[in-house]
Amino acid sequence: MTREETEDMVTDELRTTDPNPKIEYPDEFNVHYLRIYYGNLFPYNDIFRWLSYGNDGKHPGCDEFYFGRREFSFTLENDVYVRYMSFKNASAMEESIKGKCPFKIDIGAVYNVDPYKRRAYAESGDNVFTPVERELVFDIDITDYDDVRYCCSGADVCHSCWPLMTVAIKVIDTALREDFGFKHILWVFSGRRGVHCWVCDAKARRLTNEQRAAIAEYFHVYKGNENKARKVALMGHALHPFLARSYVDFLKNFFEDKLLATQKIFSSKEKYEKVLEMIPDEDIKSELREKWENAARPSLSEEAISITRWEQLKNVLLSKKQKAQSLRMCIEEIVFTFAYPRIDLEVSKQMNHLLKAPFCVHPKTGLVCVPIDPNNCDEFDPLAVPTLSLLLQELNSGGSRMDVDLDDDSDRSSLGKSVDFFRSSFLEPLLKSCKEDIESSYKTKLQKSKDSMSW
Repeated sequence: MTREETEDMVTDELRTTDPNPKIEYPDEFNVHYLRIYYGNLFPYNDIFRWLSYGNDGKHPGCDEFYFGRREFSFTLENDVYVRYMSFKNASAMEESIKGKCPFKIDIGAVYNVDPYKRRAYAESGDNVFTPVERELVFDIDITDYDDVRYCCSGADVCHSCWPLMTVAIKVIDTALREDFGFKHILWVFSGRRGVHCWVCDAKARRLTNEQRAAIAEYFHVYKGNENKARKVALMGHALHPFLARSYVDFLKNFFEDKLLATQKIFSSKEKYEKVLEMIPDEDIKSELREKWENAARPSLSEEAISITRWEQLKNVLLSKKQKAQSLRMCIEEIVFTFAYPRIDLEVSKQMNHLLKAPFCVHPKTGLVCVPIDPNNCDEFDPLAVPTLSLLLQELNSGGSRMDVDLDDDSDRSSLGKSVDFFRSSFLEPLLKSCKEDIESSYKTKLQKSKDSMSW
């Protein structure tokens, strides 16, 4: 279907007798809208170029079968789930997506053989089917913070609790770059309640499961559950340098300047009791509890009460921590409990784990899974992400343009800006590095071949 045919179809369906009709697009997810999105706006070629990693057939050192060994999975209408799909090229991928109209697209590993033909290899006696490459991925979900956020719960998210995702991006992104030396990192909004991280450096894609598990454990601080009051235990005489940097650069100020007030952490007995249970000294807990329970009815706001009580708690702990070794890092442990990233470890540990593709549309919200700029993640608004209905309005009005060479940003669609960021800030630097690696590897092989012939 051409763009002109699609626009005519959308207009005809919603046409009224008014010569200048105001077309209304319901906000909820709609499979018909999804077909139009896949037919006109989904960036197939960008996804192909990304997942090819320079293996585009334009250089003799390329692996022309690389993309074809990548697993895709589709979740179709009525929760029909199809795994181990693969595509020879961008055109084949585009044809399949347009034809099947998946409600969700997941991306898996690159295998040693074509995933779609894995059974044929098994029947021939070569039953080795194993992943050989996979981006290092992280999944952070706001629902894992439900015990420390009081504004929302479950899949709901608002401007008060979303900053928990923002600080998670800052902590993890900084560590991946400074502690592990990774450069090509893509952050993506999950479409509803969290963020996904794709680490795409060659050395990251080739990590073993054991190495992935070790990196995941490096970030693992939150070890509690709903039945355990003390969910973070910072061991040793001093914080690990990574944790110390995270605390000083991000967590402390975020907790004290934002989270205390937005979540009103000490505003009621039910809330402050959760914090008191993290203190391993009964006398201190009793002292603070008595102070807060017997205090005169304050004239302060709930936000101000939370800030005041936090200062009181800190003063008591700091005055007595020299007498009790268990109090040494109690303040830090409280901050980490509320503000430190809560990663789904299992997603990161295994090469064959699937993760939702960027630019999918979430079937329950209609929101597009757009990239997030980690350098400006404070500005990202999950409630202002492009929706299917918005994109159809722009498409019908002629405003949805995917060009990246336009001089006027205002002339692009809301999705076009996200695709532009994906290309310029992530994809182009990544492909430049990939092509340099392919060229270097090819020259090395040629030299070895010449040396062998000379011998």
